[in-house]
Amino acid sequence: MLPPDLTDLTQLEPLSVLAARVGATLRERRQTVAVAESSAGGLVSAALLAVPGASAYFLGGAVIYSRRAGKALLGLTPEDMGDMRGETEPYARFISGRIRDAHRAKWGICESGAAGPSGSPYGDAPGHVCIAVTGADGLVVSRTIETGATDRPWNMDVFARLLLKLFEETLQASGNGGEA
Repeated sequence: MLPPDLTDLTQLEPLSVLAARVGATLRERRQTVAVAESSAGGLVSAALLAVPGASAYFLGGAVIYSRRAGKALLGLTPEDMGDMRGETEPYARFISGRIRDAHRAKWGICESGAAGPSGSPYGDAPGHVCIAVTGADGLVVSRTIETGATDRPWNMDVFARLLLKLFEETLQASGNGGEA
């Protein structure tokens, strides 16, 4: 289900526009971000890094596309995961915090979903994504979104834009401090 402000996903701004605004806000505030992606495949990191001056705010990113990648890139253990599975809000919140902590960033952002054309091994339909933003002082925001689409490249792009939009909204709501 789409949040009320996203009833028409075609109205989302281009990834480059969202990344430029997010980057400008982070530079202005002297804040940093680390990114964990799965089904967006690195599009969020690429968009943020395409903005001139990205080294002032981008500390690193990882594409966590499998349990093996989670172990290798974030040191995830079965104990860390417990009963959690990918493509859920608890997982996205956990990973956004983990990537933030691993990079000692002010912010950690994460998306985990099923881009398509088929559903995920967990039973989620294509077009399902969970996104999360973790900030300083315990701030955590997350959403689950269903695009209803099976077009893999389109979903990947939309997932990336949805994550940057949520991050931008969270940044604006938090003012300069990191608390919403």
